Amino acid sequence: MKEAIQPKYYQAEVTCNCGNTFVTGSTKKSIHVEICSKCHPFYSGQQKATAARGRIERFNKKYGLQ
Repeated sequence: MKEAIQPKYYQAEVTCNCGNTFVTGSTKKSIHVEICSKCHPFYSGQQKATAARGRIERFNKKYGLQ
């Protein structure tokens, strides 16, 4: 493997729009992302709450409970 053609590998700091930062390995020195595991609905548990809320509303509408 040729040494001159390999990209440099850095300890990159990843910054999210929510303010969360963490370090990972990358060929870039810094990375900016829009969403991370701290603010994503699937990982934060908010997705399950909104799905359950929709099921409750459908149940109430179906059986006329309100």
